[in-house]
Amino acid sequence: MARSRSLPVGLVRRAEIVLLCANGLDNRTVVERARVNRRTVGKWRERFRTQGLMDLYDERRPGRPHSIEDDELMTLLRRTLETKPPGGGTHWTCRSMADATGVSKSTVQRLWTAFNIQPHRQKHFKLSTDPFFAEKVRDIVGLYLDPPDHAMVLCVDEKSQTQALERTQL
Repeated sequence: MARSRSLPVGLVRRAEIVLLCANGLDNRTVVERARVNRRTVGKWRERFRTQGLMDLYDERRPGRPHSIEDDELMTLLRRTLETKPPGGGTHWTCRSMADATGVSKSTVQRLWTAFNIQPHRQKHFKLSTDPFFAEKVRDIVGLYLDPPDHAMVLCVDEKSQTQALERTQL
């Protein structure tokens, strides 16, 4: 931990201070080697002695309260993932979700980014809205399962270069 290149600098410095103290060095020597002030060495020596290794991490600091409560957050995320916007849209936009939930567009964007949600990138199979879809599926699957004699069954997508999302909006 004291030699880590991937951990936060402050945490690495605290670990270095604690290791130097654990090696029996006095505060003055630790101050010189770690290049910190005397109060810093005393603080981390005492916190490690009383509270252990996990207390080397930063404590929560006071700051601006969250602008959205946890239950509102969960409602927004569920709504994003499980519903469609009014008006026949295929996916939510930041603005439409903000209007529907009463939070700002920026808050919606920050939450979607934090949870890696991208409503415009659908990862689900979309069923057709064609009223004869089930009948057509039966006919096509029937051809594959019981092809006619002396015939070849081919499947061709007439819009193979068009993304599925675009096709649902046509």
